[in-house]
Amino acid sequence: MNTFLAFDLGATSGRSIVGTLDNGTISLTELTRFPNTMLRLRGKYYWNIFGLYAEMKKAIALCAKDDIHPDAIGIDTWGVDFVLLDAQGDILGLPRAYRDPHTQGMQPRFFERFSAIAVYEKTGIQFMDFNSLFQLFALKRAQSPQLEAAASLLFMPDALTYMLTGKKVCEYTIASTSQLLNPRTGKIVHGLLAAAGVSPTLIAGMVQPGTVVGTLTDEIMNETGAGKIPVIAVAGHDTASAIAAVPAADERFAYLSSGTWSLMGIETKAPIINDSSFALNYTNEGGVEGTTRFLKNITGMWLLEECRREWEKTDMSYSYTELTAMANTATAFQSLIDPNHPSFANPQSMTAAIVDYCNRTAQPAPAAPAEFARCIFESLALAYKYTLENLKTFATFNIEKLHVIGGGSQNTLLNQFTANAVNIPVVAGPAEATAIGNIMMQAKALGVVKSLDEMREIIRASVNPVTYIPQHADVWETAYRRFLTILDL
Repeated sequence: MNTFLAFDLGATSGRSIVGTLDNGTISLTELTRFPNTMLRLRGKYYWNIFGLYAEMKKAIALCAKDDIHPDAIGIDTWGVDFVLLDAQGDILGLPRAYRDPHTQGMQPRFFERFSAIAVYEKTGIQFMDFNSLFQLFALKRAQSPQLEAAASLLFMPDALTYMLTGKKVCEYTIASTSQLLNPRTGKIVHGLLAAAGVSPTLIAGMVQPGTVVGTLTDEIMNETGAGKIPVIAVAGHDTASAIAAVPAADERFAYLSSGTWSLMGIETKAPIINDSSFALNYTNEGGVEGTTRFLKNITGMWLLEECRREWEKTDMSYSYTELTAMANTATAFQSLIDPNHPSFANPQSMTAAIVDYCNRTAQPAPAAPAEFARCIFESLALAYKYTLENLKTFATFNIEKLHVIGGGSQNTLLNQFTANAVNIPVVAGPAEATAIGNIMMQAKALGVVKSLDEMREIIRASVNPVTYIPQHADVWETAYRRFLTILDL
């Protein structure tokens, strides 16, 4: 029996999870859960990395107190964001959050130095304002004192690993989200950093997922009572960890990692970088064992999370279960939105942004929470269909199933809507895919499992996903044609 401690840190909350691998199956126990909220200071958005560090130490101390002895520790987080360190290795203040508006308008300015087609040819990454490349460019243009004093850049999971071990690395899957890495060579593109006005020496040495970085520092061992636990560079991007945990038996599937963001794609042996992928703005991110995650970022449950936050301020508090049940009673296809529209990126009021979008597209606007939830669920399902139809044109195999993983896989109504829309079976689960992938990569690093195929075999033996069969195909096809018209597609 082997025991592992996984830190799974998302853009809204974080968790520590103990995973036990015993006799060919894996089981999970949530140890702690804590919020991870952006800090807004003087119009800027930051992550409280010191708060996350404190929560990690708390979980490690709890393991020691409860006589839990992890064989290893692994950390996964969201992508693109990074921490800057000075020449002495000290953190230069709180890292900026990807929703900070300082990157708005940076893309066209950068493309005056390095054309969009050339950037895509080098990186194969979907263009989004908050990509690390444009964050660095924005900091440079603003003459950021942090950037001027920086000697090192560490992406979020690597920065937290550094805080636990004192060792600096650049893990491949998290670096691949940055729009700084060439997926063909696996190396940072120095010309892009130079065009942003940043030194290539900032980036630490690249390591592949499943690398032992170091052990807990003496300071942390003394504080927590823990032993000399190795810390693993797992697939540091949470989506990469989640995709590693897809319980697929063959390659004939697409995946949907459903959470605050929806990431939909296919697993390929090599990056897909051509005129069509550039035109459709698809991304090539690093996966486990040299695979590529060819995917599209779609705004996910962020839409509903922000609506819930608004309603709570007016003493209308609804759980996801309640909102799902309410949405099921609302009128079908009353209003549809483009989940990826810029107006939904970080509005002051999400409900107002949705109403405004519906007004501008000559649709009835939702009013009650049930109508907002229905609008969001139906729009997401139709956005998934549009994305899947495009993925089919790139795949070298028939896509026979859509595996939905992550927290959104527990949303029964959205899963059924998605099956109806895409018109292939939807296999939902595991909800804890990211933590499972994190833990299995720790096991692989220690030689407990040998390959991605063996990892997935263990996962299939450990989980019980639910399959949703398509219904009402004609109705959903009609709604899809209307959706395309509304989005001008």
